[in-house]
Amino acid sequence: MEMELNAAVTVQTLIDVFTVSGIVHYGTAGSSNDSMSFGDVSVPKFVAYTSAWTWKKFKSPKESDTELSFGDFTVPNGGENLLGALKFRNEELYSVGKPMKEVFWLPVDSAWFKIAGGLKVTLERCNDTFCLPTTPKVVCGLKGSSADMFLDNAEYRKFLFREFGVSTVDEESAAVVMTTTSPGIPVIVFRGVSDLAGGEPTWSSTSLMNLASINALKVAVEFIATVGKQKSTMSAGNLIL
Repeated sequence: MEMELNAAVTVQTLIDVFTVSGIVHYGTAGSSNDSMSFGDVSVPKFVAYTSAWTWKKFKSPKESDTELSFGDFTVPNGGENLLGALKFRNEELYSVGKPMKEVFWLPVDSAWFKIAGGLKVTLERCNDTFCLPTTPKVVCGLKGSSADMFLDNAEYRKFLFREFGVSTVDEESAAVVMTTTSPGIPVIVFRGVSDLAGGEPTWSSTSLMNLASINALKVAVEFIATVGKQKSTMSAGNLIL
C-alpha cells in the first residue's frame, strides 16, 4: 500500500498548500494489452485500484464474474486450490457536497480528456542505444489500473485484461485520480509503456525503458501547452505536475 499511500498524501499536500487548478499526472506503466507496446502512451478514460480485494471462504460460491479463483491457475490442468478465491472491492469516494459512494472505476476529467484526444504529438522512436521498428502511438480511452506491486506475471496480466479490460498497470494513478476527484479538481493521466507486465517481449525492454518516460512527458507538455492556448483560467504557476 506504500506507493498508493505516498501518491495520495503528496497530492493532498499539494492541494492543501497551493492553489491548484488541476493535476497533470504522468509516468510509466506496464502494458496488459497486446496491442500496446514499448514507448506507446496511454491516456486512460478510467482507472481502478486493483489491489483492494477480500479473501473468500474456501469452496464458497462464486458471486461475480470478476473473482479470481486460484484453482484456475493450478498446473497443468487447473483444479481445486486451497487458496480458494478472492473478490475485488470497491473504493469509498467522498466528494465535497455529496454523499459517500462506492466506486470501482474512477474517471479522469471529461473536458480535459476531450482536449487530450485532439493532441497531435510525434513520439520518440529511438534513444541512444536502440530504435523501435515503428513509431510509438498515443492511445486515448483505454482503462488503467493501479496496485501496490510491480506486475511481472503473464497470467495475472491476461486476467486483468480479460476481466476488466485493463490496458496499463502502474502503482499510483488510481490514488492520484481519487484524491483529486474528491475535492472536484480536474485530473488527467498520461502513462508511457515501459514493459509488458510479464508478456513476452520481441526485443530488449531494458534498452527502451526510458522512451516511456520521454514520451509520456512529451504528451503531458503538449497537453499543458494546448490548454494554455485555449485560454484556460489556469496558469503555469498553479498547474501541478
